[in-house]
Order: sequence, then C-alpha cells, then structure tokens
Amino acid sequence: MKIALVAHDGKKADMVAFVMKRLDFFKRKDVELVATGTTGGMIENAGLKVECLNSGPLGGDAEIGAMVTRGEMDAVIFFRDPLDKHPHDVDIAMLMRLCDVHKIPLATNYKSAHIIIKYFKGK
Repeated sequence: MKIALVAHDGKKADMVAFVMKRLDFFKRKDVELVATGTTGGMIENAGLKVECLNSGPLGGDAEIGAMVTRGEMDAVIFFRDPLDKHPHDVDIAMLMRLCDVHKIPLATNYKSAHIIIKYFKGK
C-alpha cells in the first residue's frame, strides 16, 4: 500500500511524532511512503524509507494529486495548519478534491490519521 505524508510547517513535528509512534506499521514491507520535500526529509531522518517529492509550494501537492488520479495512492495523510494562510492553498484544495473524486482516504489531523492507520493495520 502506498501512503502520502504531507504536513504544513507548523505541523511537521506532529507528523514525525505520529509516524514514530507507529513505526511498526510504517516499517512494514508492504507499506510505501511518499512525502513532500521537508516532511519527507524529516521522516527519512526518523529512519524510514520515503520517496521525497518537491515541497508543497513547489508542486509536491500536485505530484501527489497526480498519483491519486493514476490510482497509485491508497491514502493521504495531510496534517494541515487550518489557522494559517498558505501561498499554495489552491494546490491543497486540489489535492483534497482529487482524494474525494477518486475515493482515497484523506486524513487532515492526528485523530483521523490514527483511524486510517488503524484500518490499514488490519489489512
């Protein structure tokens, strides 16, 4: 299964903490990780293999969106910072819309991500 990990700057530490707490799942041989720029680097530093794409503002969100449309993504975990403005808000909206259109599970916060990973653990 292929899972995308994305986090706004204010949520990157939360993403790393989320992944570290679930290393047994994320280190499984059947789990592939894809992440945008800095988030991917931080996850790699935590000891996981990650396909790193461009950062969000440089097109990373769009790259993940393209993977969603091609049927290559099983879930997207995007820890958004809802209280801050982002220069690439249109890309974020596009990614979220594509997940809905293609029926890809999308978590935008710690609790919803927990539920998605709990579901995939059972598969």
